[in-house]
Amino acid sequence: MNKVLKFIGYSIVTILSGLGLFIIIIGDKDIPREQLKTKYAKSPSTFIPVMGMQVHYRDEGNKEDTTPLLFIHGTSSSLNTWDSLVKLMPSHKRIIRLDMPAFGLTGPNPENEYSYQYYSQFLYAFLKELNIKQCIVAGNSLGGGIAWHFALAYPKQVHQLILIDALGYPKLNEKGSLGFTLARIPIINNLLLFVTPKILVKKSLEDAFADKRLVTEERITRYHDLLLAEGNRRAVLSIFKNELEQESEKIKDIQQPTLIIFGEKDQLINSQYAYLFQKDIIGSIAFVLPGVGHVPMEEAPLETAKIMNDFIK
Repeated sequence: MNKVLKFIGYSIVTILSGLGLFIIIIGDKDIPREQLKTKYAKSPSTFIPVMGMQVHYRDEGNKEDTTPLLFIHGTSSSLNTWDSLVKLMPSHKRIIRLDMPAFGLTGPNPENEYSYQYYSQFLYAFLKELNIKQCIVAGNSLGGGIAWHFALAYPKQVHQLILIDALGYPKLNEKGSLGFTLARIPIINNLLLFVTPKILVKKSLEDAFADKRLVTEERITRYHDLLLAEGNRRAVLSIFKNELEQESEKIKDIQQPTLIIFGEKDQLINSQYAYLFQKDIIGSIAFVLPGVGHVPMEEAPLETAKIMNDFIK
């Protein structure tokens, strides 16, 4: 019996030692945020203190616009996801985009607590710092979920609502993304804090894009770099371990004029969501873009911009 216990003990030590060596050899260290700023915070980027964080954002376009556009990105993304779309927005509009808490150069919430209520309070505080009383809110994926929760929590702040492949309803047998799937598996997800290979980011982006040609080395590197920004992996893992509780039953209470855009080939959030949102939000308009994946603003910016511009008018 003692020999069996010793064997088990030696085996565990060997496995743990091997795992430790594996992490040391191929592990990915956090990248200091100051180092990443030189690469990803060039003009017109700036930072503003909000709720204990230095929030990375860009404020572009017509500063006289009293109802600016506010762009909110999705999970493991950044304000850069809107790069192509910003260039196609009307010149008379003011456009504000930011790295949300837990992501990009903004990084973790100091309390490491994330919920739709928290994100709504954060956006209210952020807009107050910029002295913006009302805006048009557009969000993609998790950012879409944050957008409609914010519209319900602070209705006076939201003039119009744009939901792009937004979270909102229970899963509909989506294929999902490899990275997101691993992030939900106990034990394995903790390894992602130390080992986050670039190939995993590439595969996750290929799951998000219908046109794989758009998964360029530049795009892969940006997503990988910002995921490795100090504290971001732990914050993202916290979100996956404690999934944000969405209030789907309250979607019917949304009163703002709402535009819904989905990619037909989205395998992270079923495009049928578009029709669920349209059914629940009175007077809303829905578009499903053929041959497009989870991030239409990156994959089909021209079509997305045209639909948005027509709606804003």
